Amino acid sequence: MALRIGNIELGENPLFLAPMEDITDKPFRMICKKFGVDIMYTEFISSEGLIRDARKSIAKLDISDIERPIGVQIFGHDISSMQRATELAEESKPDLIDLNFGCPVRKVVNKGAGAALLLDIDKMIKMTEAVVKSTLLPVTVKTRIGWDEKNKPIVELAEKLQDIGIKALTIHGRTRAQLYTGNADWTLIGKVKSNPRMFIPIIGNGDVNSPEIAKELKERYGVDGIMLGRATIGNPWIFRNIKDFFSTGNYCMTPRITERIDVCKEHLELSIEKKGERTGVIEMRKHFIGYFKGLNHFKSFRMILLQTTNREQVLQVLDNIKAAFQE
Repeated sequence: MALRIGNIELGENPLFLAPMEDITDKPFRMICKKFGVDIMYTEFISSEGLIRDARKSIAKLDISDIERPIGVQIFGHDISSMQRATELAEESKPDLIDLNFGCPVRKVVNKGAGAALLLDIDKMIKMTEAVVKSTLLPVTVKTRIGWDEKNKPIVELAEKLQDIGIKALTIHGRTRAQLYTGNADWTLIGKVKSNPRMFIPIIGNGDVNSPEIAKELKERYGVDGIMLGRATIGNPWIFRNIKDFFSTGNYCMTPRITERIDVCKEHLELSIEKKGERTGVIEMRKHFIGYFKGLNHFKSFRMILLQTTNREQVLQVLDNIKAAFQE
């Protein structure tokens, strides 16, 4: 059965691209869209940054029709600021608003935002309800199973969030204390999904890095969709592979070097077009390693890619990689 979030229809077995700071910018989103991701989000945006008209925050609101459906994800610690930020985010005409109650990084948590709200559930609920009432767009939430091993309120929290009007809930199967270490606990995600009181879509997130794992977790825990994060960096074809595996039981294990080079070049050009040559090349560094993961004797090429800020030099290195590893 096709999944719906508000008035957004996503089809069966939908795949979500997780919002990631300095990763899920517009160039990367456009690349992922080509490989079959069903719904994406902006990098998470500070509510205070939007209100102050901060350049970096405003730049993150740049979305285009080709990316749809797409959500703007915001975070913050002040309820009125989150309401105002929602109104500002609406001006970019997203398909939904997503609230980040899961970011574990210290600079966010120390300000009382992100995963810090897991320590103040009442405030989280009041904040969410205020945002729901301030917009006609579907409002969704992304959070974690809890703060630490002794504090995992996700089953009860999910009910409360649903009751005040969110249209979908994404759960990362780690606590804030884990950050990104250890294993994601999908059993609690499954408990939320199997709760007879729950009727909104539940999206699972954490440790999905292959088609086999995606299929196993979806079938075992019955979630409505799968969200992928770090496994997509330099690896946008993971969406295509998962979709192929769901439909046929097979997929292309590793893209040919020609495809890797072609996609990397396209990504590079989009990055430069959006951010200028120097910044565009620097922003690509985090993706280069992923595009060529698994290639033997890649170190010499890697060093140049991580040091240059010159488009032509990058293109020359990519051509040299293609020549060296051509099947």
